[in-house]
Amino acid sequence: LAQVLAVPDLELTPPNKSPEKNKLCWFSPSFLADKMASHIARRAITSLRLAAPRVALQPAFAPRFAPASAVATRQYLTVVKYSRDDVMAKLDAFHAEVFATNWADYLNLVYNVPFWEVEYEKLSSIVQPYLHEEEVGKKFGEVQELLDVMYQCEDIRDHLNELAELCTRASGFMGTGYAAEDKVDNLDEHAKLCAEAYEALLAKHPDFKPKIEQTVGHGLAILRQKHKFKFGSMHRYFF
Repeated sequence: LAQVLAVPDLELTPPNKSPEKNKLCWFSPSFLADKMASHIARRAITSLRLAAPRVALQPAFAPRFAPASAVATRQYLTVVKYSRDDVMAKLDAFHAEVFATNWADYLNLVYNVPFWEVEYEKLSSIVQPYLHEEEVGKKFGEVQELLDVMYQCEDIRDHLNELAELCTRASGFMGTGYAAEDKVDNLDEHAKLCAEAYEALLAKHPDFKPKIEQTVGHGLAILRQKHKFKFGSMHRYFF
């Protein structure tokens, strides 16, 4: 700019008029001075913005959920209240369903026992207000004994089924001895222990004799077809 202003003899010619004689674009001195002034002003504003301290802006809206520590929690607990008749009806229905099921069918127990356990937990909670009554307490005790006997019979019957399966495999393919597996050496001991558990269940839970015979007694009879041993009710099944 100083050079342009210091040359008085320089003829400024508008562009596109005589480009051959003057290669400079035509700018007036006032135009160049305005450009320099605006550039200096923008640089000054930018410097002021960078030097100013930063202030964290607060949100214009309130948060939807306040922090958990800042809110006073209120405990609220409710339960479904069952009358005495409802509790007795549920106990009777549960007892009848479990007792009427074939405990010797292991697949049936695999499907149903998880649901029975959940239902038993529910009954254990709703029976508490009436557990002091003689009739309700007696019925709930029967349900507990029913499940105890079922679990014991299921365990013994599963063991008897495994022993019978091992005896079948020890005889080979279709009893021909082909590809036969090893025999159980102490099968007499297993059979004796299962027979003792059978007798103990009958003595301790006489009211559940049909279910004990259905599971453990019948399992012993099946095992006796493959291995001869004695137990109290062996002639009941004509083996």
